[in-house]
Order: sequence, then structure tokens, then C-alpha cells
Amino acid sequence: MKNILFKRVDNSPLILFRIIFGFLIAAEAWGAIATGWIKRTLIEPEFTFSFIGFDFLQPLPGDWMYAYYIIMGLTGLFVMIGYKYRLNIILYTVMWTAVYLMQKTSYNNHYYLLILLLIFMSIVPAHRYKSVDVKLNPKLKCHHMPNWVIIFIIAQLWIVYTYASVAKIYPDWLDATVPKLLMQGKSHFYLVGELLQQSWIHYSIAYFGILFDLLIVPALLWKKTRNLAFFISVFFHLFNSFIFHIGIFPYMSLAFTLFFYPKEFINRKFLKSKPFYDKADVVAPNYHKSLTGFIIIWLCIQFALPLRHWFIEGDVLWTEEGHRMSWRMMLRTKSSSTLIKIVNPDNNKTFYVQKKDYLTKKQQRMLAKPDGVWQFCQRLKEEYQSKGDDIEIYVRSRVSVNGKPYKPLIDPKQNMAQAKWDYFFHNDWVLLHKD
Repeated sequence: MKNILFKRVDNSPLILFRIIFGFLIAAEAWGAIATGWIKRTLIEPEFTFSFIGFDFLQPLPGDWMYAYYIIMGLTGLFVMIGYKYRLNIILYTVMWTAVYLMQKTSYNNHYYLLILLLIFMSIVPAHRYKSVDVKLNPKLKCHHMPNWVIIFIIAQLWIVYTYASVAKIYPDWLDATVPKLLMQGKSHFYLVGELLQQSWIHYSIAYFGILFDLLIVPALLWKKTRNLAFFISVFFHLFNSFIFHIGIFPYMSLAFTLFFYPKEFINRKFLKSKPFYDKADVVAPNYHKSLTGFIIIWLCIQFALPLRHWFIEGDVLWTEEGHRMSWRMMLRTKSSSTLIKIVNPDNNKTFYVQKKDYLTKKQQRMLAKPDGVWQFCQRLKEEYQSKGDDIEIYVRSRVSVNGKPYKPLIDPKQNMAQAKWDYFFHNDWVLLHKD
């Protein structure tokens, strides 16, 4: 294994990817300011739905989140030009991860993937050519990297795409229900809005999505299909960018193809002034056993995480238990009707919560998910306890998945002020239904 992982190969793909990656993460940070995402998601809400256990992570007060994102954008720019690369990529990783954990109202699998890529970029030697660091310290310059860099990123991408494909193999996707629902909100699009409502388009999206996710990595690895796969990727990702407005991810995905093409090709086309490294030497660092162990453990965790919902009672589409970090992308639409009743047993007073007094319209969508209901109830409990009131909270929540009839989600007899959240198994107060 040492001869495979630590064989030196030309580093042109990594150097070029660093430049593109730095530009994209800077655009992601500054784009969040320009589009109003920060205002809607982090400033306007009274509180955020953080990942459970990370409640201490809350947005900075006032307009300080703008400064936070300006700094993030600058670190991304420094990553692109390779200035104090290691410091800036680690700083962006920490800042991005903190924002990811402090809110999940705008949860997106791509945000999680970016964390993984940032960690990857934090440990690889991506600043050893075409960087300010090399200009300041010429001893850093080199034209090679260990082969594990290529293996690591391709294996990670294969896991992501394969699980995304497998997750789509369920009735509501196969009969094109989900693509149809997703396209209904695009009917106003110029030129293509009416076309996107056609049944054949819905079925094309459904089955093309399954096949693309399943086959794209093998197709890029095979020389005979690589160019075709690349052009299909361009169409697929630009379509997603135009239709779904999912930020930098489509362009990041296209940048991944750098790792699939021959290093000679990347060097010749994009880094002509860089000497090509074609030696076949193997140089393992003193810590190669620890690094090998880290790579194996990392990939095993990535392989195992998307499987966890199979060991939790209930349908993950309904309970959401085990949904996140599992590459279950754009698989369902949900709508809900939620009534939250507060009972004060000391004076027998009962009243219903006005959700709009606490939550933005976007945050109210979190009440279609059990963890969102639980967290909101804990927030209400804390508010009333601070006033000296020991309250009971009861929820009547009805949820529709993919346009199906509404069904009760939360046990209406459960006092949610006393409910516990189970991280690893099914929460009994989430009602299950047999179709």
C-alpha cells in the first residue's frame, strides 16, 4: 500500500484545483452577502436552529456576521493566490464549519461536502507551486505530490455520487413525482418554464439523475468515456446551477474533473511553464502509517454514515432521522400544519403559540421536521422557565411528504417540554405510519 499511496506524481491537478477552489470559496462567502443570504438566515431570525448539541454557536450580534463573511472571503482569496496558505485554509475551514453547525434552516448537502473538501485541502500540499508562499520562500517549490491525494479525492467523490444515486431509487422518485414537484416552482422561468412542466422532462430528470450519479465517476476514470462524461457533466451541472441556484457546487463539481484527466494533459494545457514531474519514486514520510490510518478511517466513516438510517426505526423520508450527511439530495418536498399548545399547570391557563412571533417564514418550514419541532419547544421552555413558569408543551403537527395526504408527525399526548432527543435511535414521540 505504501508504494501506491506515497508514489510521487505530478501535482498540476492539485495546483490548478487550489486556484479554482480558492476563487469559489471566496465567491461563496461574498455571494452570501450580495444575495442577502446572511440577512435572511443569520441576522433577521430571533434565534437559529443549530445542530443539536451546538446551541452555543449563534450568529454574532448586529451586523457583525457581515464582517465575519468578509474575512472568510479574504481567506478564500488568499487560498487562491497561495498566501499563507495553510493558515488561511484552516481559518476558512473553522469559520465555515461554525456557520454550518450554527444553523440548519438552510441545510444543504453541498455545505457539508464543502467542509470535507476544506479538510482535504488543509492537509494536502496545494501551495507548492504558483503561489505567493513559493515566491516568499522558494524552498517550498516542488512539482510533485503523493499519489494518495488523487486516490483520496476520487474515493470521496465516488462515495458522494454513489449514495446520491442509490437514495433516488424509491417510488416517489422513480415515478417522477419529486421532479414534477420540484419543477412546479420553476414555471415562471423565462423560455424554459413551460417546458419544465412536461411529463417527459420529469421522467428524464429522474432517470438521468440516477444514472449520472451512479456512473459519472467510473466514466471519468475510463479513458474511452472520459471526454463524453466531462461534456455530460458540463450540461448536468450548468442545468442544476440555472434551475436550482445552488451556489458554487456545480462549478466545484466541474473542477473535480481535473483529478481524473492525465496529469500530463493538465500540465500541458494549463501550466505550460511548469516542469512535468515524471519520476516513479516512492517517498513515504515518517508519519506515513498514521496518515494511511487516517485515510482508511476517514473513508470508512464516509462509507458508514449514509447507512445509519437503515438501523433506525421508521422511514427516513418521514422521520428525518439519519437524513443529514447521507447525500440524500433533493429527494422530497414537505409541507406542514403545526399547532403548539402551552399549558401552565399552576394556573391551568392554556394558549397557542403564534409561530410568526418567533420564526421567520423560512424557519417555520423546520416544523415539518421532528428535530425542528423539538428544538423550538426547548426554546419555548427556556423562555418560560426564565420567567419562573414550569410549562407543558403539546404539539399537533400534520405533515405531507411529496404531496401525499397529511399525517400526524408528533404524538399529541407527549409533553414536548420533557421530551428527550435521541441522537442515534428513533425518538418514540415521532409517530410512525405504515403505508
